[in-house]
Amino acid sequence: MILTKDITGLILAGGRAQRMGGIDKGLIPFHNKPLIESAIAKLKTQTQTIIINANRNITKYAGYGYPVIMDETPDFSGPLAGFSVGLKACKTPYLLTSPCDSPLLPNNLAEVLGAEMERGDFELVYASSREADGKVWAQPVFCLMRTNMQDSLTNFLLKGDLKIDRWFKELRSSTVIFEDPQAFANVNTPEELKSLEEVSA
Repeated sequence: MILTKDITGLILAGGRAQRMGGIDKGLIPFHNKPLIESAIAKLKTQTQTIIINANRNITKYAGYGYPVIMDETPDFSGPLAGFSVGLKACKTPYLLTSPCDSPLLPNNLAEVLGAEMERGDFELVYASSREADGKVWAQPVFCLMRTNMQDSLTNFLLKGDLKIDRWFKELRSSTVIFEDPQAFANVNTPEELKSLEEVSA
């Protein structure tokens, strides 16, 4: 069994948020509190500690009392850049990742992904969601990985590839389907923000 004390949570708050007008998504109010506070509340019960990956408003994020790390590339390279610095900063055997803008992420994310990782001795396990119409969608930014995947990811990024699913294919990876389609809903537009506030009221 993978224990909470062996997991570090990584909150990805380093994106440009172009569809939200370029504002920092982690700081957008959700039920009158910055979105990132929902992610912190969900992850702090599932992990030993938390790291925040951000590329702006560093002082504000640091105010939550957790280490804040920036991408090593200056061009908002996407989640794999966040994974990379997260793995380098991680002091536990496992890293659990989540974006800052999915406030309804499952309370048992670490437990479910961890059980699958142990079942098949996988290197990385990511979440998938089943929508109301039965379609299954990969949710690759929600994943649990072994911290010793750092070299693999570094080598992958050196090839200039930023596609998250291509890196997963190089690993012994698996996925777990979560039946709640709202669990991984994220905020890309003001309308989505309003909708998520309504379903979580």
